[in-house]
Amino acid sequence: MWDALEIAQARNFVEELPDGLQSAVARGGTNFSGGQRQRLAIARAVIRRPEIYLFDDSFSALDLTTDARLRAALKPVTREATVVIVAQRVSTIRDADVIVVLDDGGVVGRGTHEELVDTCETYREIVESQLTAEEAA
Repeated sequence: MWDALEIAQARNFVEELPDGLQSAVARGGTNFSGGQRQRLAIARAVIRRPEIYLFDDSFSALDLTTDARLRAALKPVTREATVVIVAQRVSTIRDADVIVVLDDGGVVGRGTHEELVDTCETYREIVESQLTAEEAA
């Protein structure tokens, strides 16, 4: 369990809880922040080691540093699994093998970050709105 919490970047705040792993979680996790709830949910998934991970906006409440550390820690654990990440933040998905860009419910682009910057106007606009020129390259 501690290993999964470490991967999910949740170990520190769980260790600081008065009852540690035995601490109660309120209905809906309301006694935790949004980012803490997301990290606890990720830890629960990591413990199971599924063949498919679906992270649906699971990184949105995390700061960029925690997001990056969490994704780096997930890589060795998910190496043999299929990972689907639904996200609006380019930095969360830019290293994906395949990015699918949706607009109004339809697919408007598919490829790597570099391919989409060159070929997909919608993706390029999103990148330009979120990243500096240096980060976008």
